[in-house]
Parts: sequence; structure tokens; C-alpha cells
Amino acid sequence: MSDAGAPRSEVSSPHYVSVAAATHVGKVREKNEDAFVVADLTGGTILPESQHARFDVGERGVLLAVSDGMGGAQAGEVASAIVVDTLTREVGNAPLETPRDATLTEAVKAAHEAVRTRGQQDQAKMGATLTAVFVRQGRAYIAEVGDSRAYLIRNSNIAQVTKDQSMVQLLVDSGVMSAADASNSPMRNVILQAMGHQREIKIAVNKLELRDRDCLVLCSDGLTVHVSDEEIKDAVVASRPEAAVEALLKLALDRGGKDNVTVVVAGIGGELQKPGEDEKPENAVEVIKAFEPKPPSSSFG
Repeated sequence: MSDAGAPRSEVSSPHYVSVAAATHVGKVREKNEDAFVVADLTGGTILPESQHARFDVGERGVLLAVSDGMGGAQAGEVASAIVVDTLTREVGNAPLETPRDATLTEAVKAAHEAVRTRGQQDQAKMGATLTAVFVRQGRAYIAEVGDSRAYLIRNSNIAQVTKDQSMVQLLVDSGVMSAADASNSPMRNVILQAMGHQREIKIAVNKLELRDRDCLVLCSDGLTVHVSDEEIKDAVVASRPEAAVEALLKLALDRGGKDNVTVVVAGIGGELQKPGEDEKPENAVEVIKAFEPKPPSSSFG
């Protein structure tokens, strides 16, 4: 992945993130309930919509996140906006000595409580997914609530580094449904938890050691309902982040754009270890805390 022509910060760093992001309402929905954030927490820069930048990874790190809101009236877009705003503020203000997984986990909890409080104030049923990646000191910490996804592309191979917290994934894991049937199931959009919806959430947290030329992709399910993992990989490997984002949005829209679509593509480079030829992305993830679902009586779709 090339990042030629991308703006550089003035502070040198052993590694950097070259990133682009965009969100689109799609062709069916009347409003966009998705939200994203790309933030250089050291420099205090937040990437505007449909922009591309290169951030050196400073002492406070770089935050990437996607949130897919749900709820009636304006509740969904309010929920997703609260999630990304609260998350960014909490991670950015956390003491540097706090372990990175704890920083991310506490920020997700704060965002959950902020959505829950707003829903109670507005007497509205609202919720949102969240997939967040916190890049700092050569590592990426990944937090997930719901079914928005994160992928790692390494050595031109792709692996999903989150696990959908959904009804169909639970059925697949239980052996009741095949993965092929899951992709076409009418229960595909039923998730088992959401930010601000239940009283308590179970945050899945993973970690990975970054390699030079790694690529991270975050997206809402408006992309993955139309575009396969291999197609995501092909678009990212073939071009710079901004072109990859544009290509993926176009694929989703050309195939119907049934939902809001949000994509974040981030290339990692600099003074990092290069991946070995046999390093596969599916083996890169270390699970810190897995999501262990209860029976899906409290699912939220």
C-alpha cells in the first residue's frame, strides 16, 4: 500500500498510520446512523469525513473506531455520535501509565453509560455497535461490542480480527447453522448486545503486534452484507487507503446499498518488524477478553 502524497506530521515517530475513512447513507435508508472517528490523540487531530492523512504514532497513540447506531426517530444517529465522541475523549484523556487495554476498556464503558443515560433522558430506545482500534507503541488493541468488524491484512492475506456478537454467529458456533447459511439468514442483523441498550455489556478485547505494511480495515455491516472478505482484501492491496475506501463504498452501493456504509482503511508502516513469509493474519490476534454470550433472550436487532 502506498501513501505517497499524504501529509506528514512534524514529529518523527518509529511508526505511522496512513488512513482514510468515509461513510455513506446508502441507497435505501433515509438517514445515516453510522459514525466513525480517526484521531491522532497526540497531535489532537481528528480526520474529517472523506479525507486522508498520515499520522506519526505519538505517545498518546491513534484511535480508529466505527459505530452503527440503531433506534427510532433520531436515536440511532445520536447513539453512534455519543459513542465515538465519548470514546475519543476518554482515551485521549487517560493517564499514559494506564495499560492500553484498560484505557480502551474503560473508555468503552464510559461511552456505553453515556448512551444509556441519554436514552433514559430522552425516553428513547437507542443503541449502537462499536469496533475500536487503539494503536500505540507498535501494538493495536481492539475492542468490540456488536457486529461491526475489524480486519487485518498481512502478507496479502485477510482475517477478521473481531467476532460478530450476533444471533447467527451464536448458531454457527453451536453447530446449528453453517457459515454459508449464516450470510443469508434473516437473523443476520440481530445482535446480542449493543452500547447503551442493556444495563451491562461484555466488551471483547484483543491485541496484536503490528508489522510493517500491515493494513487494518474497520467497517459497519452495510459493507459486509454486499462485499466479501476477499474483495475487501483485493481493494486494499491494490491501492492507497483513500482509493481503497472509494472502491469499497462503490461496490456496496452498486450492489444495492441496503444499509448505511462506513469504511476505515489504515496502513501501518515505519520502524516495525517485517512479517515473516509464513505469518498469517488469523494467527496474529491475542485474545485478552472474549465475548461469552448468554442465551439470546435480550438480543437487539
